Amino acid sequence: MAQKDMLGGMIGDRYRLDRHIARGGMAEVWLASDTKFDRQVAVKILRPHLAGDPTLTERFRREAAACAGITHPNIVAVYDCIEHMGQQAVIMQYVKGKSLRDVLDRQKKLGPQLTIHIGMSVAAALDEAHGKNIIHRDVKPGNILITPEGRVLLTDFGIAKALDSKGDDLTSDNIMMGTAKYLSPEQVRGKPLDGRADLYGLGLVLYECLAGRVPFLGETDADTALARLQREPTDLARLRPSLSPQLVKVIMTLLARNPDHRYPSGAATRLALQAASLGHLDQTTELTPPSGNPVVPTDTTPIEIAKAPASQPARREGRRLLAILVALGVAAATMLWSVSRNDVVIPSDDAPEVLSAPVGPVAISTITSYDPNGDDGEENEALTPLLLDSNPETTWMSTCYANQYFGSKEYVGLVVQLNQPATGTLQIAMANAPWTIEVYQALDNAPFTLAEWGARTDRKFNTKRRGSAFDIVTPAQYLLVVFREAGRGPSCSNANPYQSIVSGVSFQQG
Repeated sequence: MAQKDMLGGMIGDRYRLDRHIARGGMAEVWLASDTKFDRQVAVKILRPHLAGDPTLTERFRREAAACAGITHPNIVAVYDCIEHMGQQAVIMQYVKGKSLRDVLDRQKKLGPQLTIHIGMSVAAALDEAHGKNIIHRDVKPGNILITPEGRVLLTDFGIAKALDSKGDDLTSDNIMMGTAKYLSPEQVRGKPLDGRADLYGLGLVLYECLAGRVPFLGETDADTALARLQREPTDLARLRPSLSPQLVKVIMTLLARNPDHRYPSGAATRLALQAASLGHLDQTTELTPPSGNPVVPTDTTPIEIAKAPASQPARREGRRLLAILVALGVAAATMLWSVSRNDVVIPSDDAPEVLSAPVGPVAISTITSYDPNGDDGEENEALTPLLLDSNPETTWMSTCYANQYFGSKEYVGLVVQLNQPATGTLQIAMANAPWTIEVYQALDNAPFTLAEWGARTDRKFNTKRRGSAFDIVTPAQYLLVVFREAGRGPSCSNANPYQSIVSGVSFQQG
C-alpha cells in the first residue's frame, strides 16, 4: 500500500496513521494517534515487499516480543504487535529527541564530560538488556538518542538476539549482522557472541565522540570490518593529549580485540567510566570474562566475510545492579530513526531519580570547555586543567575573536562538574576585562545546548580585572559558566583582539 493511501487510515481498529516519519530497509515508522487512549504512538510497519517473506515476518514479530520483555523505566514501551492487511506492525511509545549521529555530524567531536555521560548511560542500557539475555549487536551513534533534557538512550533492537535462544534463529549462518564501522572482532570472524561484543561497539562510539572519527575505516565495508583484525586502534592519547589517562584507559580496554580483556559487563563499564569522570584511578588488574550462551551473528544487511561456527552452551554470571548517579537507561525498541532530527521513538521522562550517596567534602572533579556553536565543541580544552592548579599565573583562555561578543558564536564557556550535588559559591577569577558572565546549573547531567540548561542562575559583569562569586542556592552538580563579553587578550592579533582569560575556578560549599 502506498504512503498516500495509508495516511489517515486506521490499523488495528484504533491507530490512525497521521504522518510518515522514517524508513529503513525492513520497515517504515509512522506517527499515529491511539484513538482508544487518546495518545500519540509510533507504528513500525514491515514494508509491503517483505510482507510475503515468512522468515522476515516471524523475525519482525520476535523482535517486538523480545523488546517488550525488557522491563525498565527508560525503555520505550512496546504496546502491541498486530497484523494489518497482511503486514506486521509494532505499536510503541512516541516522544521526540535526536540521535548521537546527528550531533556528531554537526559537531564532529564532543567534550570528555559529555562523552562519559553518554558512555555511562549506554553501558547501563546494555547491562539491562544483557541481564535479560538480549545482546543488541548494532551499537552505533545512529542508535543512541539524546533527548532535549539530556537523557541518553539506546534504541533499535532490530537485530538483537537472545543469548539463551534455543529455537530457529531464522537467519543464515554465513551472513553477519551489524554495521561495518561498529562491529566487534568476533562479529567479523563470525564467532559466537555475548554481551562483550556490544561493549566493543560502545568503545568505538566513545572513541569517535572524542577523536572525531572511527578508528577503523576502509574503502569498502569488508575492508572496514577486517581492519580491526589486523591492527590496534590509534591511541586516543595521541589524537587528543588533553584527555585524562583514566578515560583513555577505559575506552582502549573496551576496544581490546580479545573479549576476555574487555570489561565483563555493562555495570563494570559504567563503574570504570564513573571513576574516570571523578578522577579516581582504576586499580583493576584482571578482568573476569562473563559467561553466557554464545550467539551466532547474523544480519539483514549482509557483509559476507566468515561462516559462523556452532554455538556452545555456557553459564552466565549473575548481573550486579549498580547504584548510579542518575537513572539513565535504555530505549528498547523495534523502531527506526527518523531522517529528521526530531521524530523518533523514545521513553518518557517519568523514571524516578536515583542519586549516589555523597562521599566526603564537595569539590570540583572536572572542568571542560563549552563551545556548542563551534566546529568541534571545544574551546582550548587542553588548558582547562590549569584552572584547578591553584596557580594564578596559569590561565585558561578562549580563542581570539574579532569582537568582544564572540561574533556569530555569541558565547563560549566552561562546564564545572562537582563530585556531588551541593549548594554554595562558585568563584571565578578573571585575568582580563571587561567581562560579562552568566551561570547556569543542572542536577542530573550537563545538557548539550544552552536552552536545555533552563533559566539562568546568575549574571554579572565588570570593567575591571577581578574575580566574582556566584551563589548556587539550590543543589547542583553541573555548573555552566557562559562568557558573553571578553576583553582584549595580550596574545591576540589586531584582527582578532578579544578573548576571555580565567586564572582560576573554585567552589565553596555552603
